[in-house]
Amino acid sequence: MSADFIPASLADPEAADVLIKEVIARHGGLDILVNNAGASWGAPAEDHPLDGWRKVIDLNVTAMFLLSQAAARRCFLPHGKGAILNIASIEGLGGHHHELPGTIAYNTAKGGVVNFTRALAAEWGPRGIRVNALAPGHFPSKMAKVILDQSGARILDNIPLGKLGGDQDLKGAALLLVSDAGGHITGQILAVDGGATAI
Repeated sequence: MSADFIPASLADPEAADVLIKEVIARHGGLDILVNNAGASWGAPAEDHPLDGWRKVIDLNVTAMFLLSQAAARRCFLPHGKGAILNIASIEGLGGHHHELPGTIAYNTAKGGVVNFTRALAAEWGPRGIRVNALAPGHFPSKMAKVILDQSGARILDNIPLGKLGGDQDLKGAALLLVSDAGGHITGQILAVDGGATAI
């Protein structure tokens, strides 16, 4: 089965609705929405530029809201069912260690994703829509490269399993939260972090 890509710039507030309409037109409906777009910006809080703040908040929080709203209006609410999986981060579960490069906008945005997930699950649960989130720990990625290059040894020292997340480590958790196997789970944030948040 080949992937079906629909390009969209989520910087445009109208793009979310257009994207959801196109998905429904191509596939006849929508059962699951995974909000996975994200951005970060590294800077000390006192020096963090406003345009960087807005970029991070707009993509991590506002675009997620617009996509969820469009999916619910066009498919989930009319059919009385649907599953939304938001990608949060362990950085949204607490403060950022002072010895690591500052990421105040990212931490704030991912904290927003956490409570957005809970609030939407509470509001839409009676209407058949489940909303959950994954909170990944540190995984190798383009976005994480700078912090891992600068502080990788320190980060690894704080992960009980002693390793970064890998290619397969989010799949099982994601499948649980969007499938019938997790049919009685909503409003939950599941950390997939090698135990980092346990200590």
